Amino acid sequence: MGVGVETKSLDDLCINAIRALSIDAVQKANSGHPGLPMGAAPMAYTLWTKYLRHNPANPHWFNRDRFILSAGHGAMLQYSLLYLTGYNLPLDQLKLFRQLDSLTPGHPENLTTPGVEMATGPLAQGFSHAVGFTLAEIWLRTKFNKPGHDIVDHHTYVICSDGDLMEGLSNEAASITGHLHLGRLTVLYDDNEISLDGPTSLSFTEDVAGRFEALGWHVQKVNGMDVAAVDAAIREAHHVTDKPSIICCKTIIGFGSPNKAGTSASHGSPLGAAEVKLTKEALGIPLEPDFYVAPEAMEKYRSAVDHGKDLETKWNEAFAKYEEAYPELASQLKDAIAGKFPTDWVEHLPTFPEAGSTRKAGRAIINAVAPHHDLLIGGNADLSESTFALNTSSGEFDWEDRTPRNFYFGVREHAMVAAVNGMTLHGGVQMYGGTFFVFSDYCRPSIRLAAFMQCPSILIFTHDSVGVGEDGPTHQPVEHLTALRAIPNLNVFRPADGNETSAGWKVALQSRHTPTCLVLTRQDVPSLTPSNVQNHAAEKGAYVLSEATGGSPKLILIGTGSEVQLCVAAREKLEAEGIPTAVVSMPSWFLFEHQTPEYKASVLPKGVKKVSVEAGITLAWPRYSDAQVGIDRFGTSAPSKQALAAVGMTVDHVYETAKTLLAEGS
Repeated sequence: MGVGVETKSLDDLCINAIRALSIDAVQKANSGHPGLPMGAAPMAYTLWTKYLRHNPANPHWFNRDRFILSAGHGAMLQYSLLYLTGYNLPLDQLKLFRQLDSLTPGHPENLTTPGVEMATGPLAQGFSHAVGFTLAEIWLRTKFNKPGHDIVDHHTYVICSDGDLMEGLSNEAASITGHLHLGRLTVLYDDNEISLDGPTSLSFTEDVAGRFEALGWHVQKVNGMDVAAVDAAIREAHHVTDKPSIICCKTIIGFGSPNKAGTSASHGSPLGAAEVKLTKEALGIPLEPDFYVAPEAMEKYRSAVDHGKDLETKWNEAFAKYEEAYPELASQLKDAIAGKFPTDWVEHLPTFPEAGSTRKAGRAIINAVAPHHDLLIGGNADLSESTFALNTSSGEFDWEDRTPRNFYFGVREHAMVAAVNGMTLHGGVQMYGGTFFVFSDYCRPSIRLAAFMQCPSILIFTHDSVGVGEDGPTHQPVEHLTALRAIPNLNVFRPADGNETSAGWKVALQSRHTPTCLVLTRQDVPSLTPSNVQNHAAEKGAYVLSEATGGSPKLILIGTGSEVQLCVAAREKLEAEGIPTAVVSMPSWFLFEHQTPEYKASVLPKGVKKVSVEAGITLAWPRYSDAQVGIDRFGTSAPSKQALAAVGMTVDHVYETAKTLLAEGS
């Protein structure tokens, strides 16, 4: 499909600037996706120059609009816009697209490129995290805004692709967004009818507009190549405040390429030198130099610098008036924006002298902390009566009341975690979400992204083992601890009792760059660990819970979670036989690995035999132990104690394993 264009208008020059930069960057890298930026350039240009409120000189200005390129494979679209509008992303970095240590990686990364809100690439993640950005803005505006003082007042915009909407995650997110009537979210759908394998008709023929209408969205269909049409559609979306908006924009992938436009050939590969030349000729872009931007276009885009500074200056002036009228609220919001959350909740962390499940301990902790931390909010994936991850002093956030601190996400685990991440990334709140541990499988991609983005979300996973009992193997997590521990920068914290649970919550709430998974029991466990929850040894990830007689152990039993009690009981039997045995509680591998070598050696000294005890697969435990008591099979349907016994999680099995290990070494 050849397209000849005479470049005359300023709009055309600006749109072709995006295309030229994207074409040349992908060609120079010999890798990337040129087609999306070439087709989506008109709608992106319209959004960024007519609507997006941002300050290139301060990418972290709090009241900026959030822009998320969910179709992260089209990264050069965003990089081109960031360069053109004056962010600290020089042209040399566009020329290093996809190269080692550049600011322009293959997919957008929030920790790498100024102006990128989150890491996108895995399809539907941007779309779904945007729901969290929107929720945070709506909740904060409800809490802090006062008549005449709209101090929290911004929008969230998304550009998404066919692939985003094919992923089930986006439907989860779209469903809860429509249900909650979330305005201030506008999605531009790049409907180019092409995916990597070819035309989307191979696999995707649904009525997208009809689907979103059924989900409660405001829907428009426009020619995405027409600036005026896109402009009018965004303007209309702004007037719809009680629904999220999606604008289905018909576009032509690879627009301008005589031989590859409208085909998958322009989707995931460079155009090739010959086709680049033909495309530039067709679009009226000079062949030399590469990365050409018309001066008039650059002047238009760079007006964003002064405009952005002006927007932030006016907001600062408005904030000063707000601060004068509402000094306490202004101080709280200022701290929240800076990531300085309340700290006096630490004094109210509860202790747990009696036996109980750690999920119930979690509920007690949430409700002890919440009155002293009113920016702590949370939700559940339809399991609040089972996870107990609920603030009982607050009501339900819904379309009629935006003030409550409990979010009901329904049976949408993946969308819940994406939303939790989005709210956390937005800033101003601390957010948790809860579901059963086995369903971490449903939301692992969002958990992984949280870790990658250094997004300190708090995830509560209850029903943590075969101890779930009667629900059987489908609901009994076995491999999940190891699977999540394999993710870099993820704190998987499995407490032994209520006191360690308090310690885990403290770590989670004080974390600024690492997400935390609190893995909690359904069944009761005894109170075994120290009650000094404000300064608990569990914060170091592992510690000696019970010293060996005489202080020098011949054997160390390492337990996590509900299995620490098995270690304590087995130690008594071993000590009774004259075997000096220590017990180490190890709730978090992640935290332990961040301790000094000296501390780690004091807890797990070399030359001492060690047995690990955990109700999960033993695959990774040889890292710390010489013998393992675990579950290298699926569970069984039976009452909790019977199910645990059936898979060998008993005191006797721990004792026998320890004796065998010692005998092998004698």
